[in-house]
Amino acid sequence: MTTFVQLHLLTKYGPSNPNRDDQGRPKQANVGGAPRLRLSSQSIKRAIRESAFFALDLKDHKGTRTKRLFENLRDKLVENGAEMEAAVAAGEEVAKIFGKIETPDKKIPEEKRGTTLAFISPEEWALAEDLALKVLNGEDLPKDKDLKKLVLRKADGAIDIAMFGRMLADDADFNRDAAVQVAHAITTHQAVTEDDWYSAVDDLNKAEDSGAGHLGESGFGSGIYYQYICVNVDLLIENLKGDRELAAKGIEALVRAAATATPTGKQNSFAHRPRAYYIRAEKGSQQPRDLTGAFFAPVKAQPWEETSVKALEDAVEKIDRAYGAAYAAQETMNVPAGEGTLDEIAAFAGAAAVK
Repeated sequence: MTTFVQLHLLTKYGPSNPNRDDQGRPKQANVGGAPRLRLSSQSIKRAIRESAFFALDLKDHKGTRTKRLFENLRDKLVENGAEMEAAVAAGEEVAKIFGKIETPDKKIPEEKRGTTLAFISPEEWALAEDLALKVLNGEDLPKDKDLKKLVLRKADGAIDIAMFGRMLADDADFNRDAAVQVAHAITTHQAVTEDDWYSAVDDLNKAEDSGAGHLGESGFGSGIYYQYICVNVDLLIENLKGDRELAAKGIEALVRAAATATPTGKQNSFAHRPRAYYIRAEKGSQQPRDLTGAFFAPVKAQPWEETSVKALEDAVEKIDRAYGAAYAAQETMNVPAGEGTLDEIAAFAGAAAVK
């Protein structure tokens, strides 16, 4: 039976614009016929990967998403004494393992770049550097898929790749199914974007009464967001080559990051650094279910913090009454009520990976 860890979080954001659309305004969604503010799944996963819990606690187990593997291989070979032309040839032969390579400017043939972002684990990166050196030294290497097998891995110690998956369009055999599903976060109540019209003064133009030196406009919003995350613990362990200890450490880091990390759009302007005030963690082998439906009818009664918690817990009770419990055990942190701690939630979730 597959073991799942499910997280339900409520987080209060003051005026802010953490995740912008193509117009620079806060992303939105229409849910239950009512406008809501939204944080995209992609922006949340990025914030989690860039959090201190991943950057420090898991620093030796993080992948790199980049189009610039070739540049790094080329430069490393040149630093070690290789001629530029030979370094370019060796770097390109290895970098194309992760996808097609293009030359953006034909006048600068030594400048090449991948056409797609490749998610590369530390183990694969080290193997790529070693292989590039072998190519430079003239060693005969296998071709095509046999060559790729020297570098690409179906499982390794990259916690973020194991969690969030990867797709290599030219080599589906080395794709990684995501063990962690992250929903788009939405406000539990109706919310709309507001406009901040602002001006700036030219410090060297004080003698003239000419008004502002700059005029600008920026969108923002505020609200309580519901966030749902589901972890397939068995798949996570499989993606980490059976390393249960690393899986447990990764789940704990995920919980801590989900509670404290945030997309950083317009952070200098709004200084949004919220922390989840309510977390419900569940684990078990039952079919997962999200609780977004608790907020299809937007919360209206004040205080919104308590009303949102009540709507969430009422939904749990009603769904469980009809379908049976969707978990074998659960742990709750409710900051306003003085219940639970983040340490307890993280330990509870991480233990799901340990036999």
